[in-house]
Amino acid sequence: MLKYVIIILVLVIIALVVIKASKPDFKYEANKLVEYLGGIKNITNMEVSVSRFKVTLKDTSKVNKEGIQKLGARGIVEIDDTLKIIFQKDAKKLKKCIEQLTED
Repeated sequence: MLKYVIIILVLVIIALVVIKASKPDFKYEANKLVEYLGGIKNITNMEVSVSRFKVTLKDTSKVNKEGIQKLGARGIVEIDDTLKIIFQKDAKKLKKCIEQLTED
């Protein structure tokens, strides 16, 4: 009986480690997103609307759209100096992390 309890505990621990490892590191992703947007000084405004991350930039030529898509963006629309990036449910978390970067 004790063997089965130990086996179950080991399996639960392994499952928790796998779940933890599969969650995205939002601080890392936020740093990469800022880099792909041309740096923190290039960002003038950020908004989140449901799944869209809307960012206004000083210079859109500094943007690395391929890099942003590798972070999981479902789509990017550029209108003048504004990018609308579809990140689904992660948009709010990314915005919060970027705001924390500007405070540091």
